[in-house]
Amino acid sequence: MSSKCPCGSDKKYESCCEIAHKNIKTVASAEALMRSRYSAFAKADIDYLLQSWSSKTRDNSKRFRKELLDWTTSVEWIKLKIVSTTKGTGHFATGTVSFEAYYLENGIMECISENSFFEKEKEYWVYVNAL
Repeated sequence: MSSKCPCGSDKKYESCCEIAHKNIKTVASAEALMRSRYSAFAKADIDYLLQSWSSKTRDNSKRFRKELLDWTTSVEWIKLKIVSTTKGTGHFATGTVSFEAYYLENGIMECISENSFFEKEKEYWVYVNAL
């Protein structure tokens, strides 16, 4: 049974972020990458999270991979709110996305609020770091 995409697009996962998760080169903007990364957190798709992370800032260690998996599966992802975006489309090679990601941890609502920097690496968008 198809389910609504965690990114908040009102599309089914199969016709939204799953496309990116299967082929990162289909992601057309920094915002779309942010949405697909949120969905990957919600789905605990660690392979995609690491693939969509800049090689300049990504931790490839087995320990980090396990910590990331443990954390993503220990919380309940509630919603993503895109606050603003700059550049990150078309001919731009960089962009930013400000967002709020809500989740429940130990029964308490938490929020990650971040202005993230994205750039094109190779042929696709990647997350670089928080600004």
